[in-house]
Amino acid sequence: MTSLGEDRPDAPPAPGPVQGLGVELNGLNTIHESERKGHARDLFWPWFGANVSVFGLSYGSFLLGFGISFWQATIVGVAGIVISFLLCGFIALAGKRGSAPTMVLSRAIFGVDGNRLPSFLSWLLTVGWETVLTSLAVLATATVFTQLGWEGGVATQVVALIVVAALIIAGGVIGFNLIMRMQMIITIVTGVLTVVYIVLVLGHIDLGAVAALPAGDTPHVIGGFVFMLTGFGLGWVNAAADYSRYLPRSTRSSGVVGWTTFGSSLAPIVLLIFGILLAGSSKELNTAIAADPIGALASLLPPWFLVPFVIVAVLGLVGGAVLDIYSSGLALLSVGLKVPRYVAAGIDGIIMTAGAVYVVFFAGNFLGPFQGFLITLGVPIAAWCGIFVADIQLRKRDYAEKELYDRRGRYGSVRWVPISLVVIGTVVGWGLVTNTFAPWLAWQGYLLGPIGGKEGDWAFANLGVLVALLIGYLGTLIFSRAAIRREEER
Repeated sequence: MTSLGEDRPDAPPAPGPVQGLGVELNGLNTIHESERKGHARDLFWPWFGANVSVFGLSYGSFLLGFGISFWQATIVGVAGIVISFLLCGFIALAGKRGSAPTMVLSRAIFGVDGNRLPSFLSWLLTVGWETVLTSLAVLATATVFTQLGWEGGVATQVVALIVVAALIIAGGVIGFNLIMRMQMIITIVTGVLTVVYIVLVLGHIDLGAVAALPAGDTPHVIGGFVFMLTGFGLGWVNAAADYSRYLPRSTRSSGVVGWTTFGSSLAPIVLLIFGILLAGSSKELNTAIAADPIGALASLLPPWFLVPFVIVAVLGLVGGAVLDIYSSGLALLSVGLKVPRYVAAGIDGIIMTAGAVYVVFFAGNFLGPFQGFLITLGVPIAAWCGIFVADIQLRKRDYAEKELYDRRGRYGSVRWVPISLVVIGTVVGWGLVTNTFAPWLAWQGYLLGPIGGKEGDWAFANLGVLVALLIGYLGTLIFSRAAIRREEER
């Protein structure tokens, strides 16, 4: 007979409540009843703080890069933001129902050992986002320093990297309580300063130039929509239950979905629309954003506001990266690393810093690696998301918590149907996307031949993300319904 410790090697007895700002001891374990607290509205702060970055303005330029008009960009942008974060809201329900991290709850679908595959994908995605946000903060600081006439070269970039990385790693290591407090402060400061930024650059908007932007055809509109899905909510779905897991079970489900969606969507919608107006007013600005998004936006400001702008830019990016490093540490534990949560967060911080060094000091262009990263990982994550959302829809009861850590329990060791759906969704999805942004991804798009090939009208619609999402969702509804019913009857 196997002992309980061997059945649950990564789920030690739940520690006592974390008081103050001490290092959080919770890892993959189920949150103890004494630590479940708060209200659904508390989810507003971490999600708003993680998405209020002025980087959101840059998405206006990215969207117009698909060759679409102002109204097309606005409609697909708002739809992409809201729909993608609504998926996060649905997955956040699992956190309330199971009181465990997202990548532990995913074991109910893939099996205790089979879940290592989506956990690894989740880890890659969150570490990638940490690297992107850290790199942007460093680039923005150096650019603004240069505009002020100060030293903005390598020395400034190194110091900025050290400071930004230290803030992010500290939040990830100390954990939930510090993150919730940081996000409230970041929300207030960045919210106020972002409004000031918008007021100061209003004069740069040329409504005539914006109105003259030509409309794009259907493939380009769909491509812009998919890019917004991957750039916003699909980058967070794998972490959506990590914060709702602290809520009491009595919390209203509609509140969990609503506050998650509202908190995460509000700032990006406002920033996106204003960013479209800015980028559509100036071809020069539109081009500059691809190389250094936040630095280009800073070029519009009067000198006296440049220092506050650095503060708002860095804080906004840190807000997103802190949530990412917290969740990436949990994902790394779920992959199988046997260390405390705070050690895993520290390891991810080192990897994040190394990646930021490459982007800041060696990559010649920011937009290329960024878009290649989003689309490539967006496909398998979309398949996983479709599976998870369908599973939540089919599941009528709360999770059997102890069996999430027992490979001999009702969820088993490896469940091949969902794993096959991820693999099929990824293979088909990668065949229907193109990645000219990074030469090493040129092999993608191998299924585009019947609809015009890699140079045809549909080549940049990135249909593979939507197809992967549908394969995961519909495949689960069709093939997993009976298995879930049998589980819940036990």
